[in-house]
Amino acid sequence: MAPYRGKRAVNAAELLIRRSRGLRDAGTIVRHNMEVFRALLFQDNRNFIQVWSRASKSPIMYENGKIYFENYQICYGCVHSEPKILYKLPKRSKLEKFEDALLCQSPLNRTLASPSDQKPSLLALTANNWLYRFSADTGEELQRVYLSPRHKFRYLSWDVSQEIFYVKSIQNKETSVARQAGITHNTVMHLAIFQIFPLEIVGILEISKKVFGSGVTDAVLSQGVLVVSYSNKTVKLYSFEHIVQRYMTEKLILGKRSLLGGKTVGDVPFGIPVNIHITDCPVVLFEVSCSNNSVRIGGYPWHYIYTPPHKNHKGTHHICSLKDGTTATNGIQNMNCCSLESDWIIFHPDDSGRIIHVGPTIINVLKILGELNSSCPSMVVKDFSMATHRNNIPNAQVTVTSSGRTVKRRFHQLDDDPDQETFRLVEYEDELDLLAVVVTNGEEGEGRAHIQLHDNQSGQLLRTFDLTEQWDETYRHELSIDKDTIVHVEQKKTTFCCHLYKLITAKNEEA
Repeated sequence: MAPYRGKRAVNAAELLIRRSRGLRDAGTIVRHNMEVFRALLFQDNRNFIQVWSRASKSPIMYENGKIYFENYQICYGCVHSEPKILYKLPKRSKLEKFEDALLCQSPLNRTLASPSDQKPSLLALTANNWLYRFSADTGEELQRVYLSPRHKFRYLSWDVSQEIFYVKSIQNKETSVARQAGITHNTVMHLAIFQIFPLEIVGILEISKKVFGSGVTDAVLSQGVLVVSYSNKTVKLYSFEHIVQRYMTEKLILGKRSLLGGKTVGDVPFGIPVNIHITDCPVVLFEVSCSNNSVRIGGYPWHYIYTPPHKNHKGTHHICSLKDGTTATNGIQNMNCCSLESDWIIFHPDDSGRIIHVGPTIINVLKILGELNSSCPSMVVKDFSMATHRNNIPNAQVTVTSSGRTVKRRFHQLDDDPDQETFRLVEYEDELDLLAVVVTNGEEGEGRAHIQLHDNQSGQLLRTFDLTEQWDETYRHELSIDKDTIVHVEQKKTTFCCHLYKLITAKNEEA
């Protein structure tokens, strides 16, 4: 009998039968698994319950089912009903401490030469310029690379997620004494770029004032583009592929001898030489002046979002075509917020090309309507909205005392007032296609928060779960949702706390 292809609910028993018969591809199995899991998530007899809490004096990180304590020295796995220690790394000296780390997932589309390359890894950068690769499951050291004896590297970040990453050095900043003495530093920083799985060096390049201009303040890589920020609030984009093709002097191989110095690449004391020498300024792909040097690119057709660096544009977000800079129809978004925390806007992480605009009282999911080669401007329209439930009774701006004296209020109530229901965080769960929204409400005099799960396609509210711990909006919070697990990490002054929730079936309380 041919499998039923209509849109209807699929239960677990039927899914197992389909598996035994064989499905077309692994993606079909995963998709049906997530459909079943999503249905279980919204059953009335299931709820997210706090099962575990831990505190630490150092930052706590969560990623892909693992919680890291003590600067990545201790790793807990979250697969079971309660987290279990996967490994503890040996204590390190100050010179060997981890400065930054990245978690790498193994590729599924190809088989690699080394079995260790096929497993998830933790990349860690140490204070003495070593780059380590550890097994994400056991903590075993798999590989180490010495970066440089001359350049102090401090930060790890993705260029193309799970494909290319880069290591950024600290900036060479001029002191007031050096400026008075007429001493200037031409080099701003260095970037070391690697491919992952297997770990291979692409090259090290220098960001200099001579090439990119005297106002350079920062540089990052993103999606194959070198993004350079300037002190005059300008951002310029350059093609990294073009830079490599034109300015690379030698292709380096880790563990092999280099012509640039005649030493082994990645070993002490030579490290990795600078093999990408940019001698003149590359062609600028895109340039824009924006507030806080912040610009986001995405959508279809390609658009960018920015705030012009002028006081009269403060609080506005301009959505423009990347092709010619034309502002889209309805492309200036302004929530007119009066709040301590400003609203924020990003391209949706589900790669749909939509936009998420989050304020204290409303969340707008927008979409761009436009044709790739059309001469007409694109149009920004609302896909759906989510709003808080608030007491709409206005606060009187003039109060009359018992003696008859009139007192005028100096300030309006803030939109993110802790006594009112307020949106605090929004996270996207890609496998279940859900938006998890943290909402706080302090009407009873103490900060309480709950999580609302909304359908990512329609915005429909599907379930609400309460958080057990109090929520203090003056502290920093991070939330992660991963299928049946919710992790809330908060910072209370100098202490970090991790609260873990699991989806649990309620016990039958019938006598």
